[in-house]
Amino acid sequence: MKHIVLAVALACAALTHAPSTTAAPRQPALTAGFSAERLQRLDTAILEDIARRQLAGGVMVVMRDGKPVVFKAYGQRDIENAQPMRTDTIFRIASMTKALTSVAVMMLYEEGRFLLKDPVAKFLPAFANLQVAKADGGTEKARRALTIHDLLTHTAGMSYGAGPAKAAYDAAGMKDWYLVGHDETLAAWTDRLAALPLQSHPGEQYIYGYATDVLGRLVEVVSGQSLEDFIQTRITGPLRMPDTHFFLPPEKVGRLANVYGLEGSQLKLLETPARSDFVNGPRKLFSGGAGLLSTAGDYTRFLQMLLNQGELDGVRLLSPKTVALMTANHLGDKARGDADGFGLGFWVNVKTGGFKELGSEGAYGWGSAYFPQYTVDPKERLVILFMTQLRPAGGSTLNHRVRNLTYQALIK
Repeated sequence: MKHIVLAVALACAALTHAPSTTAAPRQPALTAGFSAERLQRLDTAILEDIARRQLAGGVMVVMRDGKPVVFKAYGQRDIENAQPMRTDTIFRIASMTKALTSVAVMMLYEEGRFLLKDPVAKFLPAFANLQVAKADGGTEKARRALTIHDLLTHTAGMSYGAGPAKAAYDAAGMKDWYLVGHDETLAAWTDRLAALPLQSHPGEQYIYGYATDVLGRLVEVVSGQSLEDFIQTRITGPLRMPDTHFFLPPEKVGRLANVYGLEGSQLKLLETPARSDFVNGPRKLFSGGAGLLSTAGDYTRFLQMLLNQGELDGVRLLSPKTVALMTANHLGDKARGDADGFGLGFWVNVKTGGFKELGSEGAYGWGSAYFPQYTVDPKERLVILFMTQLRPAGGSTLNHRVRNLTYQALIK
């Protein structure tokens, strides 16, 4: 694949066509198969939300064939101090961390360290005698062993608190996805989770939750490195993703965006870098499910590696066969989410109409509690990424509409 080049800004003039000087019908200018005129709808939608104070700002990326069609910052990262959003702004990416942790697991899988059907307890003994919560408040023995495949597909019976084991989860402080502020190690947290009943029997239901955090601990045990060190030395370092971290180095704090939220349709400041666990927290728990920070440029390089079937700029992390396995539908009609299938870490669009929105067969992606979304589309050789910090989102659908607005502009 061609070398990925992330320009700091894409001139708006390059996205508009010159007026026709003849009587012939005007033809839309094309940028990598995109109509420049139709791409302006993407700008308009983002800018309208900013103008209506439904969004502080964000970064939009559209890549085709490894080249930028759109790579642009909008609005502000800090409204109160009039700091503009920049293309190198750092974002909390929450569940978009899951893709990196899943890739880490599959890299170890390629080394022959385990089979996907192996019991998790083979590596994490605390999961050896699992109980499953029942609707009547009791528990029963798990019908089979929990496997690594269950963790990758979110069929491990681990939620973010909801379900028949809610009382036990609540008592253990397992109430949501946010683990960054915990004053404990990933090893200690995982052992505490393993002592709780599962919300369903292994393999029986798709339940989104802590499974990828357990995968992070699996990476630590199998590799002998902390999850932070493994991801840095094996993924972000080789891929040249210098601004992707679990906790922010002091010299980069000024680039971390504020978190805003929509409360009663009003945009409110909810977190600054000074009040962030990513800056001033215990810095102990490396959450493989929701703990990373990144930039639009860094995360695009990671997605381009996946689009390139595991390789970028001469660095190969995974084989094409492994990427194909990760992006196949493993769950049949058990899949839940934005598309009609689920692979090993991503939703997967199995057939046209699976999105119930614009998309391609074989596309895959995920999003973040802070409102970012990404789509990788092998058929169209396309990466779509929207980065922002909006939580709660107050019912806004902009993070999904930007995908439709990208596809509607693709005419060749």
